[in-house]
Amino acid sequence: MIFSSTIFLFAFLTTVLAVYYICPRRLKNAWLFIASLFFYGYGEPIYLILMLVSITVNYLSGLLIGRWKDRVALKKATLILNVIINLGLLGYFKYAGFAAELISKIPIFANTAVPEIALPIGISFYTFQTMSYTIDVYRGNCAPQKNFIAFGTYVALFPQLIAGPIVRYVDVEDQLRNRKESPALFEKGVRLFIVGLCKKVLLANQLGMIWDEFSLGAGALGSWAAIIAFTLQIYFDFSGYSDMARGLGNMFGFEFVENFNYPYLADSITDFWRRWHISLGSWFREYVYIPLGGNRCSVPRHIFNLLITWMLTGLWHGASMNFVIWGLYFGVLLIIEKLLIGKLLGKLPKILKHIYALFFIVMGWVIFNIGDMGEMGAFIARLFGARGFANDEALYSVIYWLPTLAVAIFAALPLGKRVWSKLDGKGAKPVLDGVFAALALILCTASLISSSYNPFLYFRF
Repeated sequence: MIFSSTIFLFAFLTTVLAVYYICPRRLKNAWLFIASLFFYGYGEPIYLILMLVSITVNYLSGLLIGRWKDRVALKKATLILNVIINLGLLGYFKYAGFAAELISKIPIFANTAVPEIALPIGISFYTFQTMSYTIDVYRGNCAPQKNFIAFGTYVALFPQLIAGPIVRYVDVEDQLRNRKESPALFEKGVRLFIVGLCKKVLLANQLGMIWDEFSLGAGALGSWAAIIAFTLQIYFDFSGYSDMARGLGNMFGFEFVENFNYPYLADSITDFWRRWHISLGSWFREYVYIPLGGNRCSVPRHIFNLLITWMLTGLWHGASMNFVIWGLYFGVLLIIEKLLIGKLLGKLPKILKHIYALFFIVMGWVIFNIGDMGEMGAFIARLFGARGFANDEALYSVIYWLPTLAVAIFAALPLGKRVWSKLDGKGAKPVLDGVFAALALILCTASLISSSYNPFLYFRF
């Protein structure tokens, strides 16, 4: 259980910020560490123990790898043991039930019990962060962190703890010691946080209602409205959280990596994955794809490397076959682009490339969002007319939701940001920034208070 949004905004966050800016420099990390542990342990303190175990194991591993930097065998053995422990904890809590379910489908293991294991929130994110640290220490990309509080702050930092972005230690190593808070950075953080909050509350939540209305029984029109709504919902949900995390980081003097770059402007699947969940894609490229050999190998091996990387990318999102299929789906599309149609795509008009990319992206979200294979097949059939086009009720509902979809599509494009940036340097810009930020915060707060529909999709991953 995590704080309700209003308690987080007006009690927890304001208190943490106030104490943080009162604290002397030497105590700021300690305060952030304590506040982050309280945030994570609120409601489910048992998982706080798991996080502290993870922090301690990786902290000690980094120290040992650093101490044994000239003793290759010991250093390598420490890293291997560290990876086994990290993946073992992640595997048990996230995949043990899935594995048991698959085994139970084999006739001789039909009576295998399928355990129900609750998934600790954020375990996928903080496990990948800690693994990036130990691997980078092993590679010599960074020095081991000797201060336990500083390392714990890196792992547990509450702005990005629950749903990313995945922050590599090498990107914040200096910031943990030498970050400089400033009014300008704080203001930037507030603006970015409010933008993310608006994406989540004013757009993603509304789009989720469209999916809920049309996902089960509509004809082709309603089904396309549903999956387009989900395509936009998952973007605003996750990019909204990422913006809030980056904004909160700015308020405390941190700069986190950008996680989204208008992904629905992509003109190929390759381009989409340069723009979507950038921190996760970078992690798999750096710690899985390149160590497997990347593209500096034979064509069959290159194909193998891509399929393994994308199968694991899908599996990272959840213990379900639809996520594995989703990962492999994009892996196959990327192989086709890289080895077969890349040159052809480059010659197509830009609009055709966008249509091509968006079609396969949207179909990918069908696979991602529907875990039951039968329901998935039925939904795809409805997209292509298996239940007709639309009845009068569905047509009316789509028309009712059309303004919401139109606003969401506009917000997913950079046009509004470009227009607003033209006011830079104008005297009225700071005033307008403040007015719009205040109005947006009021609207979001009112929506949060009045509505119980407020799920973060990426919390479940």
